[in-house]
Amino acid sequence: MSRRGFRAVALAVTLVTLKGLVSPRLPARWHPLVQAAFGTALVRLTRAPLGLRPPELRTGLRHGSAVVAVVAAAVGTATVLPAVRSAMAGQKVPDRPVRWLLLRIPLGTVWAEETAFRAALGTLAAEAFGPDGGRLLQSAAFGLSHIADARAAGQPVAAVVVATGLAGWIFGLLAERSGSIAAPMLAHFAVNEAGAVAALVILRRTA
Repeated sequence: MSRRGFRAVALAVTLVTLKGLVSPRLPARWHPLVQAAFGTALVRLTRAPLGLRPPELRTGLRHGSAVVAVVAAAVGTATVLPAVRSAMAGQKVPDRPVRWLLLRIPLGTVWAEETAFRAALGTLAAEAFGPDGGRLLQSAAFGLSHIADARAAGQPVAAVVVATGLAGWIFGLLAERSGSIAAPMLAHFAVNEAGAVAALVILRRTA
Protein backbone atom coordinates (compact mmCIF):
# COMPACT_ATOMS: atom_id res chain seq x y z
CA MET A 1 0.00 0.00 0.00
CA SER A 2 1.27 3.47 -0.86
CA ARG A 3 1.91 6.11 1.76
CA ARG A 4 -1.21 7.99 0.62
CA GLY A 5 -3.26 4.82 0.87
CA PHE A 6 -1.98 4.14 4.38
CA ARG A 7 -2.88 7.67 5.49
CA ALA A 8 -6.39 7.37 4.07
CA VAL A 9 -7.05 3.97 5.66
CA ALA A 10 -5.56 5.12 8.97
CA LEU A 11 -7.86 8.14 9.03
CA ALA A 12 -10.87 5.97 8.17
CA VAL A 13 -10.09 3.57 11.04
CA THR A 14 -9.51 6.50 13.39
CA LEU A 15 -12.85 8.09 12.54
CA VAL A 16 -14.77 4.84 13.00
CA THR A 17 -13.03 4.18 16.32
CA LEU A 18 -13.54 7.67 17.69
CA LYS A 19 -17.19 7.75 16.64
CA GLY A 20 -17.82 4.38 18.26
CA LEU A 21 -15.81 4.67 21.46
CA VAL A 22 -15.17 8.34 22.24
CA SER A 23 -18.13 10.28 20.87
CA PRO A 24 -20.79 8.47 22.95
CA ARG A 25 -18.83 9.31 26.11
CA LEU A 26 -18.61 13.04 25.47
CA PRO A 27 -20.71 15.20 27.80
CA ALA A 28 -23.89 16.18 25.96
CA ARG A 29 -23.22 19.84 26.71
CA TRP A 30 -19.91 19.84 24.86
CA HIS A 31 -20.63 17.21 22.23
CA PRO A 32 -21.53 19.52 19.29
CA LEU A 33 -18.60 21.87 19.85
CA VAL A 34 -16.01 19.11 20.29
CA GLN A 35 -17.26 17.25 17.22
CA ALA A 36 -17.32 20.38 15.07
CA ALA A 37 -13.87 21.48 16.24
CA PHE A 38 -12.44 18.05 15.46
CA GLY A 39 -13.87 18.07 11.94
CA THR A 40 -12.54 21.56 11.34
CA ALA A 41 -9.09 20.56 12.61
CA LEU A 42 -9.03 17.60 10.22
CA VAL A 43 -9.78 19.90 7.29
CA ARG A 44 -6.86 22.10 8.29
CA LEU A 45 -4.51 19.14 8.73
CA THR A 46 -5.42 17.52 5.41
CA ARG A 47 -5.80 20.83 3.55
CA ALA A 48 -9.06 19.52 2.15
CA PRO A 49 -10.94 21.98 -0.09
CA LEU A 50 -14.42 22.90 1.13
CA GLY A 51 -15.66 24.87 -1.87
CA LEU A 52 -17.41 27.44 0.32
CA ARG A 53 -16.58 30.40 -1.93
CA PRO A 54 -18.10 31.35 -5.30
CA PRO A 55 -18.51 29.89 -7.83
CA GLU A 56 -18.29 26.47 -6.11
CA LEU A 57 -20.57 27.63 -3.29
CA ARG A 58 -23.35 28.60 -5.69
CA THR A 59 -23.13 25.23 -7.41
CA GLY A 60 -23.13 23.44 -4.08
CA LEU A 61 -26.18 25.34 -2.86
CA ARG A 62 -28.01 24.59 -6.09
CA HIS A 63 -27.30 20.86 -5.93
CA GLY A 64 -28.05 20.68 -2.22
CA SER A 65 -31.32 22.60 -2.47
CA ALA A 66 -32.62 20.14 -5.05
CA VAL A 67 -31.96 17.28 -2.63
CA VAL A 68 -33.62 19.16 0.25
CA ALA A 69 -36.87 19.36 -1.72
CA VAL A 70 -36.76 15.64 -2.50
CA VAL A 71 -36.02 14.69 1.11
CA ALA A 72 -38.80 16.89 2.49
CA ALA A 73 -41.30 15.36 0.10
CA ALA A 74 -40.11 11.82 0.87
CA VAL A 75 -40.30 12.27 4.64
CA GLY A 76 -43.71 13.93 4.41
CA THR A 77 -45.01 11.04 2.31
CA ALA A 78 -43.42 8.36 4.49
CA THR A 79 -45.00 9.65 7.69
CA VAL A 80 -48.41 8.83 6.27
CA LEU A 81 -47.55 5.12 6.42
CA PRO A 82 -48.65 3.45 9.69
CA ALA A 83 -45.43 1.41 9.98
CA VAL A 84 -43.29 4.54 9.70
CA ARG A 85 -45.42 6.46 12.18
CA SER A 86 -45.22 3.55 14.62
CA ALA A 87 -41.43 3.38 14.30
CA MET A 88 -41.07 7.13 14.83
CA ALA A 89 -43.41 7.03 17.83
CA GLY A 90 -41.06 4.51 19.45
CA GLN A 91 -37.94 6.61 18.93
CA LYS A 92 -35.97 8.08 21.79
CA VAL A 93 -35.51 11.83 21.46
CA PRO A 94 -33.28 14.16 23.49
CA ASP A 95 -34.70 15.94 26.52
CA ARG A 96 -33.92 19.30 24.91
CA PRO A 97 -35.35 19.10 21.39
CA VAL A 98 -34.63 22.73 20.51
CA ARG A 99 -30.93 22.25 21.25
CA TRP A 100 -31.06 19.03 19.23
CA LEU A 101 -32.57 20.74 16.19
CA LEU A 102 -30.60 23.98 16.28
CA LEU A 103 -27.20 22.93 17.60
CA ARG A 104 -26.51 19.21 17.74
CA ILE A 105 -27.79 18.33 14.26
CA PRO A 106 -26.38 21.25 12.23
CA LEU A 107 -23.10 21.70 14.12
CA GLY A 108 -22.36 18.47 15.97
CA THR A 109 -23.57 16.15 13.23
CA VAL A 110 -23.76 17.79 9.80
CA TRP A 111 -20.74 20.09 9.94
CA ALA A 112 -18.69 17.65 12.01
CA GLU A 113 -19.35 14.63 9.79
CA GLU A 114 -19.15 16.39 6.45
CA THR A 115 -15.82 18.00 7.27
CA ALA A 116 -14.42 14.75 8.69
CA PHE A 117 -15.77 12.23 6.19
CA ARG A 118 -16.52 14.00 2.91
CA ALA A 119 -13.82 16.70 3.10
CA ALA A 120 -10.85 15.31 5.05
CA LEU A 121 -11.24 11.56 4.49
CA GLY A 122 -12.77 12.01 1.04
CA THR A 123 -9.81 14.08 -0.11
CA LEU A 124 -7.15 11.69 1.20
CA ALA A 125 -9.02 8.64 -0.08
CA ALA A 126 -9.53 10.09 -3.57
CA GLU A 127 -5.85 11.01 -3.80
CA ALA A 128 -4.89 7.46 -2.83
CA PHE A 129 -7.49 5.32 -4.59
CA GLY A 130 -9.11 7.57 -7.20
CA PRO A 131 -12.63 9.07 -7.13
CA ASP A 132 -14.60 5.81 -7.02
CA GLY A 133 -12.26 4.00 -4.63
CA GLY A 134 -12.03 7.04 -2.40
CA ARG A 135 -15.79 7.41 -2.29
CA LEU A 136 -16.12 3.74 -1.41
CA LEU A 137 -13.68 4.06 1.50
CA GLN A 138 -15.27 7.16 2.99
CA SER A 139 -18.81 5.82 2.61
CA ALA A 140 -17.85 2.48 4.18
CA ALA A 141 -16.22 4.30 7.10
CA PHE A 142 -19.28 6.54 7.42
CA GLY A 143 -21.58 3.52 7.59
CA LEU A 144 -19.43 1.66 10.12
CA SER A 145 -19.18 4.77 12.29
CA HIS A 146 -22.91 4.50 12.98
CA ILE A 147 -22.73 1.09 14.70
CA ALA A 148 -22.73 2.63 18.19
CA ASP A 149 -25.64 4.93 17.30
CA ALA A 150 -27.68 1.99 16.01
CA ARG A 151 -27.05 -0.06 19.14
CA ALA A 152 -27.90 2.85 21.43
CA ALA A 153 -31.18 3.42 19.58
CA GLY A 154 -32.05 -0.27 19.48
CA GLN A 155 -32.04 -0.30 15.69
CA PRO A 156 -30.84 -3.16 13.45
CA VAL A 157 -27.10 -2.57 13.11
CA ALA A 158 -26.63 -4.07 9.65
CA ALA A 159 -29.51 -2.06 8.16
CA VAL A 160 -28.22 1.18 9.69
CA VAL A 161 -24.67 0.57 8.43
CA VAL A 162 -25.91 -0.13 4.90
CA ALA A 163 -28.30 2.85 4.87
CA THR A 164 -25.76 5.33 6.22
CA GLY A 165 -23.05 3.91 3.97
CA LEU A 166 -25.30 4.49 0.97
CA ALA A 167 -26.01 8.01 2.22
CA GLY A 168 -22.26 8.59 2.55
CA TRP A 169 -21.78 7.50 -1.07
CA ILE A 170 -24.47 9.93 -2.25
CA PHE A 171 -23.11 12.76 -0.11
CA GLY A 172 -19.63 12.12 -1.51
CA LEU A 173 -20.94 12.17 -5.05
CA LEU A 174 -22.72 15.47 -4.36
CA ALA A 175 -19.49 16.99 -3.05
CA GLU A 176 -17.54 15.82 -6.10
CA ARG A 177 -20.10 16.90 -8.68
CA SER A 178 -20.66 20.34 -7.16
CA GLY A 179 -17.12 21.00 -5.98
CA SER A 180 -18.51 22.21 -2.66
CA ILE A 181 -19.19 20.65 0.70
CA ALA A 182 -22.31 22.82 0.86
CA ALA A 183 -24.20 20.30 -1.29
CA PRO A 184 -23.78 17.27 1.00
CA MET A 185 -24.21 19.49 4.05
CA LEU A 186 -27.64 20.62 2.86
CA ALA A 187 -28.62 17.06 1.96
CA HIS A 188 -27.38 15.70 5.28
CA PHE A 189 -29.12 18.49 7.19
CA ALA A 190 -32.38 17.82 5.36
CA VAL A 191 -32.31 14.09 6.11
CA ASN A 192 -31.57 14.50 9.82
CA GLU A 193 -33.66 17.58 10.46
CA ALA A 194 -36.74 16.36 8.57
CA GLY A 195 -36.60 13.02 10.36
CA ALA A 196 -36.18 14.71 13.74
CA VAL A 197 -39.04 17.16 13.21
CA ALA A 198 -41.32 14.39 11.96
CA ALA A 199 -40.51 12.23 14.99
CA LEU A 200 -41.17 15.11 17.40
CA VAL A 201 -44.51 15.92 15.75
CA ILE A 202 -45.65 12.30 15.84
CA LEU A 203 -44.54 11.86 19.46
CA ARG A 204 -46.44 14.98 20.48
CA ARG A 205 -49.59 13.79 18.74
CA THR A 206 -49.43 10.35 20.34
CA ALA A 207 -48.52 11.61 23.82
